[in-house]
Amino acid sequence: MLDLAQVLGEQVFAEPSLNAFMTQGRPRWRDVRARVTELLTDERHRASVEAALHPLSAVRLHRPFEVGDYVDFYASENHATNVGRLFRPGGEALMPNWKHLPVGYHGRSGTVVLSGTPVTRPRGQLPAESAPTFGPSQRLDFEAEVGFVVGVGSSPGSPIGVDGFADHVFGAFLVNDWSARDIQAWESRPLGPFLAKSFATSISPWIVPLEALAHAQVRPPPQDPEPLPYLSGSDNWGLDLALEIQLNGQVVARPPFATMYWTPAQMLAHLTVNGASTRTGDFYASGTVSGPDREQRGCLLELSWGGAEPLALPDGSVRSFLEDGDEVTITATAPAADGATVGFGEVTAQILPALST
Repeated sequence: MLDLAQVLGEQVFAEPSLNAFMTQGRPRWRDVRARVTELLTDERHRASVEAALHPLSAVRLHRPFEVGDYVDFYASENHATNVGRLFRPGGEALMPNWKHLPVGYHGRSGTVVLSGTPVTRPRGQLPAESAPTFGPSQRLDFEAEVGFVVGVGSSPGSPIGVDGFADHVFGAFLVNDWSARDIQAWESRPLGPFLAKSFATSISPWIVPLEALAHAQVRPPPQDPEPLPYLSGSDNWGLDLALEIQLNGQVVARPPFATMYWTPAQMLAHLTVNGASTRTGDFYASGTVSGPDREQRGCLLELSWGGAEPLALPDGSVRSFLEDGDEVTITATAPAADGATVGFGEVTAQILPALST
């Protein structure tokens, strides 16, 4: 790990978060990345930065930015279709609005925690035959997602178009938006997620700048019907990210982000089209990343098909939903120049038992 405050001699890199640097904007982000690349790869400079390099095992990672608002989207057609089939068997898998707009909801920024922070099993109202009961969630789930953090905000009444995405979003990172499926099933009648998701959202400590993902840009899946004009633009690309989910050290799924129906730029355009402002440190997540195949599903709800088809782990154990003591780790990589790859680090957490009082 390179100490930028030491090698660049600037106070902005001695701050406890990236917020002050992210506010400086895209030209500055590009210049700093180019300078750091030069220092680390050019033999003329490498010796001068050796004293500022520290092994990862010797440093303590912190939450990378001060979180403002948080929005969670529902951008994977594969995930939305599977959930629709589970919850509405015999009906239309997708709701009528799904292919016209990126569906999302406002999450709780105060419970966004850094990778490695344990997650306590939530309690809440649970559906029952005659009346709800209260207790620990029995259908606790992970959701493998990708997040995007705003570096340069926007003023009220000024939407960010698709082609403005890269001028406002600093970079991408990994998200696990934990979900209590039984609490959610009861409270989401008719509104969306509330207590079922607000107890914890885990994020990775590494933010990958958009500039580092230039070789990962891909054409998104075809969109039919054609989106409204505010969701169109020349800079509307997807990302070829390969996610991997481990449960207790065993790989259970490899979701491909390239299959996401709605792009990161379209999500931001929709988030702001009504005039909503953004601030440095606001972030939004993609929603569960799922591919078309079973081994590409990004949550246990899909992997176990709502519990009807328990997931068999390589060690012989099975899971329908998470048990106390389970540890979930999500990683991702992206292609880079000359056949190299860009790593996203990991977001990991262990499930603790519910509080007894």
